[in-house]
Amino acid sequence: MACPSCRSSLGLLLPRGPAATSTLRQGLFAESTTARAALSFSQSSNTTASSTRRSTSLLSQQFRRIHTTRQCRAEGGEGSGGLAGGFRKLLASVAGNQSSSYIAYGATQRIYKDCAKQADYTITPEDRKAGRVKETADGEEIGVGNGSIWHENFTEFGLLPTFSTWAHVTMLHLWLVVVRLRCLDKDAHATWQAQLVDHFFHQAEEKMDRTHDMSSRVMRQRYLQDLFVQWRGVVLAYDEGLVKGDAVLAAAVWRNLFKASEDVDVRALAAIVSWMRSSLKYLDSMEDAGLALHPTLFKNKPDAELQVVDKLVPALEGQTSKGAAAAADVEGLSAAGQAEAKASPVTSPKAEPKGAASQKPKAVPKFKTAA
Repeated sequence: MACPSCRSSLGLLLPRGPAATSTLRQGLFAESTTARAALSFSQSSNTTASSTRRSTSLLSQQFRRIHTTRQCRAEGGEGSGGLAGGFRKLLASVAGNQSSSYIAYGATQRIYKDCAKQADYTITPEDRKAGRVKETADGEEIGVGNGSIWHENFTEFGLLPTFSTWAHVTMLHLWLVVVRLRCLDKDAHATWQAQLVDHFFHQAEEKMDRTHDMSSRVMRQRYLQDLFVQWRGVVLAYDEGLVKGDAVLAAAVWRNLFKASEDVDVRALAAIVSWMRSSLKYLDSMEDAGLALHPTLFKNKPDAELQVVDKLVPALEGQTSKGAAAAADVEGLSAAGQAEAKASPVTSPKAEPKGAASQKPKAVPKFKTAA
């Protein structure tokens, strides 16, 4: 509201009288009408431009070649926001108007917890104060397992409940999930993989600090850098084994999970490789929405594949039986030879004196003939 002096100054500038007032009102109405028309024209122009850009992006997406699953191909990969088709719609309906990154954060956190609990362990402060925490030959602290099949006391896998075991078992499960996420859109795969890796390294640093009492942040960052290099190597090694065959995949598991130990059980190694193949098949058969809403992504456990490993294929059953029979025959012959050797020991011949060759008696025939 203007002061009296301002109102008086404004009155001097404006024309007076009824005619002048009506003229001013008509001018203001014309200007407001022109402004509204210009605004509506700009909005229509923006709408047309946005629809043109949307149609152009949809046409470009139709010719984009990406690796998709059967469900993604059925949905057509429509939409935006980094998630494909029905997957994006379902997550949007669950999360409302939240952004795709926030949706990925919550979903990947639940997936990561399923991966991290497989070989989890604890070291209580009471055991640390009492000095009951044991260490390996390399100086790595041994905790108390959670009853997982990966630990030594529960299965023949022979893995101690240590930080290294937990990290490599978790990275193995994360790799299985990452392989499945590659079937999504490129942006979705990058977002979800980054969120999974962030969850892993956040908990790794938390375990270093709280479980292993590593208070130095500089030391933790150094170990995290080494762990990141191991993660990159694990992904590369398992990808190579996935492409080249079970022998290469088993070698990668042996180097990383079992630390290239010579005492590893070959049956356990073969069971882990078989479990990895079956888990990848199960994840591939799952719909995209199941990655975010399914209670667990790992239906079976590695020890269930021991029955598959111990079972002989039909092509080897006959050869194995013949080989076992031949081995039994060889063992029988060797046992009989050893018994005969014990019954009639062989004595070493004595050295003959010089000239004994000329004093040898004539040979006596075994059977005498009739006279």
